[in-house]
Amino acid sequence: MENYKCKSVGIVGSGIQGVCTGLQLIKKGIPVTIFDRQDPLSSEYKPASYGNAGHFSPYAVLQFNRPDILYDVPKMLFSSYGPLALKWNYIPKMFNWFFYYLKNCNKKSMLHTAKYMHQILSLSNDAYEEIFQEINVDGLVEKKGIIYVWTNKNLKSRKLEIKVRDDLGVNQKLLTREEILVLEPNLNPVFDAGVIYENAMHARDPHGILKEIFRLYIKRGGKFIQSDITSVEQKTANETIIKSANDVYRFEKSVIASGAFSKKLTDQLGENIPLDTERGYHVHFKNKDKLISRPVIFLDRGFGITPMNQGLRAVGTVELGGLKNPPSKKRIEYIINCAKELLPQLGKHDDEWLGFRPTLPDFLPILGPSLKNKNIIYAFGHQHLGWTLGAVTGKIISGLVAGEKTNLDLAPYSSKRFN
Repeated sequence: MENYKCKSVGIVGSGIQGVCTGLQLIKKGIPVTIFDRQDPLSSEYKPASYGNAGHFSPYAVLQFNRPDILYDVPKMLFSSYGPLALKWNYIPKMFNWFFYYLKNCNKKSMLHTAKYMHQILSLSNDAYEEIFQEINVDGLVEKKGIIYVWTNKNLKSRKLEIKVRDDLGVNQKLLTREEILVLEPNLNPVFDAGVIYENAMHARDPHGILKEIFRLYIKRGGKFIQSDITSVEQKTANETIIKSANDVYRFEKSVIASGAFSKKLTDQLGENIPLDTERGYHVHFKNKDKLISRPVIFLDRGFGITPMNQGLRAVGTVELGGLKNPPSKKRIEYIINCAKELLPQLGKHDDEWLGFRPTLPDFLPILGPSLKNKNIIYAFGHQHLGWTLGAVTGKIISGLVAGEKTNLDLAPYSSKRFN
């Protein structure tokens, strides 16, 4: 095993997971080709890595598999002014996902998810800092922390979050309304208290950062082929095949890092992975980014605002509705209303965007080999934290591909848990 060196790797997906994985493999001297139907350097291309909230969130250990949230789900779904929505025509397709979600929505599963999110989140900033040493991030990254605000309405839930993070050793500082207004004087004080995560950072242009990392990958000798991949299969112990409509490509190992689009490929491999899609929206308010210094998330509303180079980006809501439904005007209106509640001085918005977050019902990503095809490695299902976890995923997956030992417990991220 000491002298083993993987001969070649094909990666399906040029989002932040695929590009960071490709870069780490190239650094190990392993030849890599990334495939995507879109060119990451195209300004027309607006993937999840373009449209996300841009937060590097090493604190975000708690997810939606919480008993305290379950109680509120029906109420949220039937309210047009709420952070959660459902495309009703999509319900039949989500039965499998809901089955696993309900199974995982209890205190024990919640703490399991928090523990294993913390394991990788605690390494996430350092993994990015390593990459930032090699690219130009001037004007692209700011380190001013991230603020969450809330009203006194759901204090039981807030106390639970604070305790779980404290128990895991997450760095957090509670703030009164007055302390928040000292940091962000332009906010409308519609909240009662909050917290700042001082070691969090945010992207001024997530797609700009992705492009820089991709350029570094190419400069180091990585290859890119713009092609719509239709299947990935393992032919022999040392050969996997990546197919498009017209071409066949051969590699020793392959990585599936196609985000919300990964299920099409894993279904062909005979794995029952209940991957689905949280649809997230954003709008920009041009030239309004100076109103705040750092991202602010309003927990009661399930939405946030981030100062970016394109303007003030308002993002949020979770809409369950798959990849094919059209965007929902109601969700866009909801985000605009929320943004103006926090910053009444906002005017007209531009640039409505819908993107897809790949979500598993226990809210842990899948990182590791396919069950039946050991040379096909999975790297998807990072839900809201795809951006935060890109660099650390690259390190983990490249280590697995190269057959290196790790002191991380990777069993909880295996697709075995659904099969």
